[in-house]
Amino acid sequence: MEQPKIHPYIPILIGVISVSLSAIFVKLANADSGVIAFYRMLFSVIIMSPVFFWKYTSELKKLTSRDWIFSSIAGVFLAFHFILWFESLNYTSVASSTVLVTLQPLFAFVGTYFFFREKITNKTILAGAIAIAGSVLISWGDFQLSGSAFYGDMLALIACALITAYLLFGQDVRKRLSLVTYTMIVYTVSTITLFLYVLIKGESFGPYPTIDWIWFILLAIIPNLLGHTLFNWSIKYVSTNVVSIAILLEPIGAAVLAIFIFKEYLVATQIIGGLVVILGIVLFAVDEKKFFKFFSKKA
Repeated sequence: MEQPKIHPYIPILIGVISVSLSAIFVKLANADSGVIAFYRMLFSVIIMSPVFFWKYTSELKKLTSRDWIFSSIAGVFLAFHFILWFESLNYTSVASSTVLVTLQPLFAFVGTYFFFREKITNKTILAGAIAIAGSVLISWGDFQLSGSAFYGDMLALIACALITAYLLFGQDVRKRLSLVTYTMIVYTVSTITLFLYVLIKGESFGPYPTIDWIWFILLAIIPNLLGHTLFNWSIKYVSTNVVSIAILLEPIGAAVLAIFIFKEYLVATQIIGGLVVILGIVLFAVDEKKFFKFFSKKA
């Protein structure tokens, strides 16, 4: 295998920090959730457009009517994922929201089990039970703090389900298209959906202070484009499981940043519940033999 000029763990670490900043930027912005989501996707599309039109437009000929329908549905689900997740940050803490959104692999398993009849194992059942117990602990602790925090937790969970639906609808189309083309289609549909949502709700597209425009642009550049691009680059050199586990560090990074920026200090139920959720998802995601074989080679 071709060896990279830099160790893959460095881009992975930068990627984790990049996606961890997503919730921070959202919370710093003063606009409504739908508006923040709209500008995040709009600027992502604008930034991607030169590369897409220069190299990838010919791939659009490969798409069938079914591909267009599924890609469009995926884009709509992605739009509402962002709306609900961003809205959850108005009610609950960065730590609780990001941990609950991290439950996505388990939602994905439920979807693939019912739609694709993927096999269920005892390990999967155990992992799911552990992660669910952790999420219940977080939600129970937040409910003790305030009803609004619990409401925010529920929004984050629904947002997690929506991002799973987005992935399920897109996985078949993704097999026939490059990452750039597929992402461009879905992000464009998502942008249009968010534009209509903001218009119907009567929210304001502007004007906003200069600092808010900076947050909108940074949301597009850092979590959307930089973070996920680095993860996709790293998969060429390391196990997908390693990247999957690294992404689970996002709630930890976001929680640490929230302590310093928003003074959101964690309570015991958030710490314990968050660790339990991450433990469950690690157990679900990792193929133990391949994981330990990978690290033994690197040692």
